[in-house]
Amino acid sequence: MAEQKKKQRITVSIYGQQYTVVGEEPPAYVKDVARIVDQKMREIKKRNPYLDTTRLAVLTAVNIVDDYVKLQKENEMLNEKVNEERSTGDD
Repeated sequence: MAEQKKKQRITVSIYGQQYTVVGEEPPAYVKDVARIVDQKMREIKKRNPYLDTTRLAVLTAVNIVDDYVKLQKENEMLNEKVNEERSTGDD
């Protein structure tokens, strides 16, 4: 049977608010993720100072998912390139 990871609670601060995150990832990883979200929120707020917190959070989510989708597409393209190089290199 596969080993089951123990869930942990970690408190992080994002945009001045405390959040308790429960998950299986190491605390350092959770803190890094929270730090990135916090940085992105502050970056967007600097460019759009009149946003309320809800709109700021939604725009932050949209920006982060945009980054994620672009990285996914880049990864797919790189994988296709590697597979093409492997298939042409075996001749």
